[in-house]
Amino acid sequence: DPRTSTRILSGLSKHHELDMTLLTLSWHEVNKYELNCYHYNAVIGACAKAGMWTKAMEIFSAVWQSVVECNTTTFNAAISACEKGGQWAKALQFVNLMVQWELEL
Repeated sequence: DPRTSTRILSGLSKHHELDMTLLTLSWHEVNKYELNCYHYNAVIGACAKAGMWTKAMEIFSAVWQSVVECNTTTFNAAISACEKGGQWAKALQFVNLMVQWELEL
């Protein structure tokens, strides 16, 4: 059930369990589970909370290149990760992409 998986990933993220969050995402990918933006949003958010902006960018890049459609929350999580990593220029690039895609800021 996608909602249950989203709740699990979100719960792990809220409890700052980055390793378990990444392991859970990996398990879903290996088992060909259909992932959506909400799953990835939780994982990118967990990376942001852990200060792992490079890992957040790696995951965002994978989402961007996949068939999963990014939403405002996906971009906000990426922007937050950049902010926590002091990557202001990268954060502004995401804001510009949001404007180009006419996503709500």
